Amino acid sequence: MAQQRKLNKGQLRRVRQNQQRRLDTPSVEEEIANDDLAASEHGVIISRFGQHADVLGDDGYRTRCHIRRGVESLVCGDSVVWRRAKSPIAEQSVQGIVEAVHPRKSLLSRPDFYDGLKPVAANIDQIFIISSVLPAFSAQIIDRYLVACEDSEITPVIVLNKADLMNELEPEQQAEITTTLAMYEDIGYRVMKVSAHTKTGMSELTEALSERVSVVVGQSGVGKSSLVNSLLPEIEADIGAISDNSGLGQHTTTVATWYDLADSNIGLTGALIDSPGIREFALWHLERDRVAWCYRDFRPFLGQCKFRDCKHRDDPGCALQEAVNSGDLHALRLYNFHRIVESMQTQKPPRMTNKGSAQRGK
Repeated sequence: MAQQRKLNKGQLRRVRQNQQRRLDTPSVEEEIANDDLAASEHGVIISRFGQHADVLGDDGYRTRCHIRRGVESLVCGDSVVWRRAKSPIAEQSVQGIVEAVHPRKSLLSRPDFYDGLKPVAANIDQIFIISSVLPAFSAQIIDRYLVACEDSEITPVIVLNKADLMNELEPEQQAEITTTLAMYEDIGYRVMKVSAHTKTGMSELTEALSERVSVVVGQSGVGKSSLVNSLLPEIEADIGAISDNSGLGQHTTTVATWYDLADSNIGLTGALIDSPGIREFALWHLERDRVAWCYRDFRPFLGQCKFRDCKHRDDPGCALQEAVNSGDLHALRLYNFHRIVESMQTQKPPRMTNKGSAQRGK
């Protein structure tokens, strides 16, 4: 390993000056004493930016707050205890302090190759899995999100956006999408076909939001922000285009953001969370057996294979393969399961390979 270069005298002097400046400059937390804060209030995290977060108070107003050092893992949707500053402070944009977080009833997380399992949003009732005709419809991507929903015990709703473009596809492609969506309905998942452009199916989608906290997920470019804009036109979420080179969506939303439906003109209560666009939802943090359990239609057959270490491929006496052959299990689902398991091994960070999965026990 190459030796690290030593700092010269000028560099050392500047480093020490910067360190001393940080020590001499009081933080927001130190600057606001308890006597300078109003009584505790309850609120919801709208979005988070580093050590700051926007809090929606009971009065319906948004307040930028500093996060106490002792508060861990704060995300959009968290229910918190916070206090307003009685007088202006140095950082004019900061007008309060988040002091505590209430226990979560649910948490949606996604694996990050460098940072491990990263929470996305909390206290969610349902997840809208947005797919679309363009970019290319993918049942495997939908299955990844379904596994994440089942693992988090959050109700999924599959939404096919850009349904107005179906007639532009080849008949074989139309048949494939129609058959796949029917498969998910047969399994027991709710499926909607909508178009943010023509407003087709939007009334059904709007009704599904009522009295629930919902999060929108899906690959970049499937039209998440367009759907959010159609539902809540006053928020004007950024809309991205499809890359001409890759055919993939380009990221628009950068942080998970909470939108209170009570502030909209659709006359509903509840909330909608728009999440950062991701092109693929990795599952390397789960064990293979956990992924199999998260396939809802696998559960009647799990534990019935002839061998305990059955890989569900060509193993003799495999209950899943027998279910496929008898028509009791969709072949596409088993195919997607194997593709997911294979990708988990290649996507898993090196630090995880010897330590096992970081999955939560359930």
